Amino acid sequence: MVALPTAFTCAIFHCRFSTTGANLLLVSSAPPRARAPSNRTPAPPRGALLRLSKVSLRSIAMATAQTSEEVVDKGLPLGMDPTMVDEYASQSKLLQEFTKIPSFGKAWIVNSKDENTSSAVVSISQSDLLANKRRKFLLNSHISKTASNSVNFQWSPFPTEISGVSAVIPSPSGEKLLLVRNSEDDSPTKLEIWGPCQLENEIHIAKSVHGSLYTDEWFEGISWNQEETSIAYVAEEPPQPKPVFNDYGFKKEGSSEKDCKSWKGEGDWEETWGETYSKKRIPALFVVSISRGEVRAVKGIPRSLSVGQVIWAPSSSYSLVFVAWSSDNGFQGTPRKLGIKYCYNRPCALFVAPDPFREETVEPSTEGNKSETTATLKLTAGLSSAFFPRFSPDGKYLVFISAKSAVDSGAHTATNSMHRIEWPTDGKLDESLAVADVVPVVMCPKDNCFPGLYCSGLLRDPWLTDGRTMILSSVWGSREVILSVNIVSCDVSRVSPQDSDYSWNVLALDKNNILAVSSSLITLPQMYYGIKASQIESHWEWQEVSTPFPKPSDKISSILAEHKVSILKIPISNPSDKLANGAKLPFEAIFVSHKDSASNPTIIVLHGGPHSVYPSSYSKSLAFLFSQGYNLLVVNYRGSLGFGEEALQSLPGNIGSQDVNDVLMALDLVTKSGLIDPSRVAVVGGSHGGFLTTHLIGQAPDTFVAAAARNPVCNLSLMVGTTDIPDWCFVEIYGKEGKKYFSESPSVDDLCLFHQKSPISHISKVKTPTLFLLGAQDLRVPVSNGLQYARALQEKGIESKTIVFPEDIHAIDKPQSDFESFLNIGVWFKKHMSK
Repeated sequence: MVALPTAFTCAIFHCRFSTTGANLLLVSSAPPRARAPSNRTPAPPRGALLRLSKVSLRSIAMATAQTSEEVVDKGLPLGMDPTMVDEYASQSKLLQEFTKIPSFGKAWIVNSKDENTSSAVVSISQSDLLANKRRKFLLNSHISKTASNSVNFQWSPFPTEISGVSAVIPSPSGEKLLLVRNSEDDSPTKLEIWGPCQLENEIHIAKSVHGSLYTDEWFEGISWNQEETSIAYVAEEPPQPKPVFNDYGFKKEGSSEKDCKSWKGEGDWEETWGETYSKKRIPALFVVSISRGEVRAVKGIPRSLSVGQVIWAPSSSYSLVFVAWSSDNGFQGTPRKLGIKYCYNRPCALFVAPDPFREETVEPSTEGNKSETTATLKLTAGLSSAFFPRFSPDGKYLVFISAKSAVDSGAHTATNSMHRIEWPTDGKLDESLAVADVVPVVMCPKDNCFPGLYCSGLLRDPWLTDGRTMILSSVWGSREVILSVNIVSCDVSRVSPQDSDYSWNVLALDKNNILAVSSSLITLPQMYYGIKASQIESHWEWQEVSTPFPKPSDKISSILAEHKVSILKIPISNPSDKLANGAKLPFEAIFVSHKDSASNPTIIVLHGGPHSVYPSSYSKSLAFLFSQGYNLLVVNYRGSLGFGEEALQSLPGNIGSQDVNDVLMALDLVTKSGLIDPSRVAVVGGSHGGFLTTHLIGQAPDTFVAAAARNPVCNLSLMVGTTDIPDWCFVEIYGKEGKKYFSESPSVDDLCLFHQKSPISHISKVKTPTLFLLGAQDLRVPVSNGLQYARALQEKGIESKTIVFPEDIHAIDKPQSDFESFLNIGVWFKKHMSK
């Protein structure tokens, strides 16, 4: 007799009871060379006869019935572990408390004639789980300053909800406000112009003019002119004509047949900019005249350019300055839009164009036979990247950020630089304007010194009253900091406090004072008001701003107070002589632990990118995880932002090895320091953090008792043909040479190397129970990547769980999906870390 394999690993295609009814004969259909996992009974060969006694049948029936009863008869949701129901309920309640805490958004300050008073408007948001959206509010405050340099904020008693509003843009004087209400279904886009007490104008824009305005902080460009008579903005170009069909076939243009039985076809497919832009095609530039209520497109911009970040220029026939990205990003410059979200390596430049409402004309240039008012002009022809343009208050300088290092190397994010152009006083422009360096790329920072510029945005008005000093947020190691940059002297200073592990971000400027927000992983965001105390650039006094935000519950406050946080330096062990000096410097990890216990289990947290960073600022998701009784080790491995360009560029070409070893070095340091129990360690990460998570459980299979991966990169040879950033696969595998190898048709050698460098190449060694959280609409790391790896684990008999969110993209950031995602991570870790 051949024993029945565990969990019926063979198929049965014939069965007969014996004449006495005491036994059951089965014929197996297992494939001849089928190999069962080592922890299972071997599968019988094809055609084998299996005899089961009544006792065996009764045992199988009872086991099946028990499982069915637990899941079906008890009414448990699909996939719910019956032993974790209470845990699921209690963690869900706690996570809801964290989710209710509001967060700060943008802010602006309006100055008054009185030097000692001003007004602040702060946007806040809060997750609405039932509606599955984030609700946005505006909170107003009167600011008064005294002679003793103290400041008082008098907040309005209630916030104002701005439902249905896509963007709020104050005018330069602060006396008007633009509200953008983007189109829904077939409704038009609405631009509302508000004065102090009333709606002054409402402009309805049909879809035949343009689609929704871009309000995503990348293509977004919504700008008032100084006279406050016009607004320039970026919106989706009007839809292109599509073929129409009816009962007679294709309907030609001008045909007289009736349309009652016609339908529109799709026509040619058009490339998009990938992740988050799947329903967009071409961001185009428009200007609205407020008094006329008329919208005009800016002419002369080819469709091969996608525009964004428009601002108005001073005293020039060219009134508009904007950024444009070319769609020629494919292999050897072929037309191909690659994913642009989080991708600073897409070539872009600054352009200028005339205001389409400008009535006077400019005489044709004597040197060039074209009218200056009918064509765009490229300002930064000598740079591969230029974005976030800002004019100095006197109009003398045009300042901008460049990601030239990212474009030239192929890394999706790298160390930024800052540049300036001296704007001609006569307004006459040409392509020979000199570009000067303000903040160069820092290759290898000295100890505790400025590591370089890592800037993800600029304020609309970032200037102090001297008109030469910009205030901006950047990354400095594992912290976010506030910097001042003098664009003439090129001096860079850190103005946020330097003696803490907190992160700081600038919200708005009040002349020479700064409204900022500060937080840490164990401290909720708090507003501060910074007053420049002396002429020394870095000397600022920071006062806490009292806000009307409700305090968190006693439980949340107690959890946060019970923990401590520190930023650890992780030295590189045995660095190779081939490494650049910057890559030999220590990297960092943020360690969160309970004040009274060093024996708690530990979760290693890994960011994506890989050229990103996990800052020390507050994170609802991480706070929820350590609230469950875990230490957190958040590793900013080499290749992260904030540590200089040489450290960052050391990772491309070495993913799956250098980054994996960095994580293990960080784990080894806290283990040898006695900070953690090495027998109870789990790991979680998303995107490239998921790549590391699945690499670690394969390369160090006895180290981790549980793992969770959100949209992980598991198989590069599968991803390269389906992702919106196929160039990423080549650059991170081959390094800088990857730009030369990048192709839509990778060779067999490419695919073999991609597989070799992928986590799936180590799957035979994996023992760790793993949770997968996947977005079905993910264009960056398509869902097939995670599903293939999860199915392979099931094939091996390794415990795994997979949740797919049908409407979510790469970030899995819809409120309900984010909630369910981290709730399942918390329950999964509790199940496996409590053993």
